[in-house]
Amino acid sequence: MNMVIYSSFNNDKLVQLIKDGGIGVIPTDTIYGLVCSAFDQEAVEKVYEIKGRDPEKPLIILISSVKDLARFSISPNPSKKGFLSSNWPGEVSIVLPSLDQKFDYLSRGHRSLTFRLPADNKLISLLQKTGPLVAPSANPQGLAPAEDLEEAMHYFIGQVDFGVDGGTIEGSASTLVDLSGEIPTVLRQGEVKVEI
Repeated sequence: MNMVIYSSFNNDKLVQLIKDGGIGVIPTDTIYGLVCSAFDQEAVEKVYEIKGRDPEKPLIILISSVKDLARFSISPNPSKKGFLSSNWPGEVSIVLPSLDQKFDYLSRGHRSLTFRLPADNKLISLLQKTGPLVAPSANPQGLAPAEDLEEAMHYFIGQVDFGVDGGTIEGSASTLVDLSGEIPTVLRQGEVKVEI
């Protein structure tokens, strides 16, 4: 497999590669992520395979706008919308109820999907062109997240189509909040502290 390295998101060939089902490593607003189009079921399954990820564990989906939720048949009620507007954009991933069966390959039997609206204009610009991307951390399950592209490529040698070099990122995973029920619940506390 010929892997292509890009120095930035601003590349039409990168966008087309993702739209064509490509899988790669990019810097996100938190850490490096292993990404593909959220609407390409075959590519999503390959991400699980490459990571060795628990098949019942859903992936975080990066979106460019709250409006993207409608593309997943999700329409938050006013209280959920208020929570989203208070915490997005930012390093907070939010679990929302999902009842559309065509996205079962993303919900993995949980009847919910997890989204993040990043506070990174360059990443947002990419997402506007590619559409939503699944973006689990760039590491095989059980190993430490890659802090730079070289480490990520070492993890996934011969298994990914592209990489975007964003230098060294010593970030941490996002805060994770479950809004799929009536009462918001913090599942994982990251750098951003969320008040419930």
